[in-house]
Amino acid sequence: MLTRRHFVATSLAVFSQPILGATSAEASTASQWAAWDRQVTPANYDPATSNPWGLNPRFLPQRVETNRSLVPGDIHVDAVARYLYFIEEGGTAMRYGVAIARGNLYEPGTYTIRRKAKWPRWTPTADMIKRDPQDYAQFADGMPGGPNNPLGARAFYLFQGNRDTYLRIHGTPYSRSIGGRASSGCVRMVMAHIIGLYDWVQPGATAHLYPPERFATASS
Repeated sequence: MLTRRHFVATSLAVFSQPILGATSAEASTASQWAAWDRQVTPANYDPATSNPWGLNPRFLPQRVETNRSLVPGDIHVDAVARYLYFIEEGGTAMRYGVAIARGNLYEPGTYTIRRKAKWPRWTPTADMIKRDPQDYAQFADGMPGGPNNPLGARAFYLFQGNRDTYLRIHGTPYSRSIGGRASSGCVRMVMAHIIGLYDWVQPGATAHLYPPERFATASS
């Protein structure tokens, strides 16, 4: 199992790759995506230092050392520390701060990333609508992608076998939730951070979601 002792923080960053060779229809979509990307990315963005969201600095992207036995290209989520690690070649990983699901909605396990998407459409699950109809029933037919969409700028879709679990690793318009427990099941990232990560993660990669803390203790 991945543990925090496998990681020693350093600095550096991940940058997204340009979109090339688009058709006219694709170019129109790509142009809109690029405009939204600029909207959610701070001016003069430096992943290691830019922090208009007021995050604890430990949640900014960092390159760290890792156990060399881990598979490059895989993702590991330390739900206790609220870190996501993207494993690289050569014994390093990129580490990002995340938010995880509240209560018992977080589902630890091993998943396959079968799909990824830019500025995806979002549709709440039937369980979400049943739990919170006032918040979610209006979106039963889906919500188009955009800066206010709950899936944010990018999403990785988690499957077990051929079954879509409806769990996602995704961007969020609620960046101040990073480090906490806020979502309805998914793992949230700052939009600018997941934009940088997106092109490095390939369909077929494995996502390991580790258990969260089991209880909280109060100090006197």
